[in-house]
Order: sequence, then C-alpha cells, then structure tokens
Amino acid sequence: MATMADTPYARSNPDTYDTIGRGYASLRVPDPRIGAQIERALGDARRICNVGAGAGSYEPLDRQVVAVEPSRAMIAQRAKRRVVRARAEALPFADRSFDAATAFLTVHHWQDVAAGIAELKRIAPLRVIFTFDPTRVVDLWLVRDYLPEVQQLDRSRAPTLERLVELLGGAEVSTVPIPWDCSDGFQGAYWRRPERYLDPAVRASISTFAMLPAAVVERGMARLAVDLASGAWAARNAQLLQRDDLDLAYRLIVSREP
Repeated sequence: MATMADTPYARSNPDTYDTIGRGYASLRVPDPRIGAQIERALGDARRICNVGAGAGSYEPLDRQVVAVEPSRAMIAQRAKRRVVRARAEALPFADRSFDAATAFLTVHHWQDVAAGIAELKRIAPLRVIFTFDPTRVVDLWLVRDYLPEVQQLDRSRAPTLERLVELLGGAEVSTVPIPWDCSDGFQGAYWRRPERYLDPAVRASISTFAMLPAAVVERGMARLAVDLASGAWAARNAQLLQRDDLDLAYRLIVSREP
C-alpha cells in the first residue's frame, strides 16, 4: 500500500486550515437528512465528544457536546460552544468520559489514524464515524472525467473502510445517500449541480481542491466549464438528472462495546 511518503501530497495539519478552511460555516451547512441518520446512530447517548469537529457540523444541539479541533481557523468559525484545541491522537480526557465519540468527515485528515481510533475507543463505548470509501472516489464524475488526481490524493490520505472497522474491533457500516440538494458542501455534494464546482468559494470549502496543485484544478475546471456550455456534461450524465439521491460511497461506521 502506498504511504504518504510515496505521494506528492501531505496530510493536512492545523495550520493548513488557515488557508483551506475558508467558508465552512456558510457552505458546509449540515444536511438534515444526513443529520437524522447520525442522530439515530447516537441513540440515547447524552455526553458526546466530537473529534475533528471543524466548524461544528452535525453536533447534536440537544445533548452535551464537547468539541475537539486543532485548527484555530476552524474554531473561529464555530458557534459559541465548548471546544478544546487538541488532536485526535491525544485527547485530553479520562477513559470513558463520554457516552459517544463522533468523527465527521475528518479521519482522512488525521496524522495517525490508528492512534486516533484508539483514542475514540478509550474515551467512549460508542463511536460514530462519517467518512467515505477512498477506493470508490472515482465513482464521482468530477473525479473520473475532470480531476482524476483526486483519486491518488484520497487513496493516499484516507483509510479504507476495512481498515477502520479493523481498528475499531468490528463495526456496522451503512450507506449515507447524498441528496441532490445536499446543503453540506463536501466533495460529492454537488453531483447534480455541476456548475457549483466552478465557484471558487465553493472549492475553497472543500479540502481536496486546496490540496491539489492550482494548475491541476484550473485545468479540470476549464474542461468542466466547456462541457457545461456545450451540453456535453448533461449528455454524458443525463441519468443523474432524474435521481433524488446517489450512493457516492459515503458511509456511517458505528462501533459499540459489547
């Protein structure tokens, strides 16, 4: 398996988000349908630790939440709520301090995934992780037709589902369908709204675009703009225009102590 040392990309770090964390509060708005799936997974857990919390997406408003986030830029975008500046790999909490530990679209940014998962297991008997399958990132037309470099990037930084389940010591994995009008602007959110990827503000709130060389992104977006203007994109993806949601390999992983 390739390691980060074998690739031209590096994992993001807290300082990276001073530049790639722009617009999260306004463009990464939690989607209620995804949120409902997460709420069901949390069950009756009351004390939640949200690790790699970013701007606070999907944190339950009716439970006791302590957020953990290393980036000052991301913390600055959060609503007023308790937040601890720390990394997933070294959580400053005692064993079993929480009922549940959550990690939403963050594990691919962690420096040491094994250490981070071990910390989730240490602080809570229930772990809920929202992530994606890096082996299937090419399923998205954006990657397949315009930015194939994303596949190498995501495979180099994101743990496979099998690896996460192994580290957790077993887990349930369920599909998170992405609605066509998803309000949370992560990488696959605009699968039926291709023109959105042409907006620099939208791209600034998706870490993938910021981590790829600017010339690569500009070249891919120029091709997309041409295909949108000519109708080639619509012709090639006509079947998507009839879909209300799509499986883009986003997954919810739930691990419980016996």
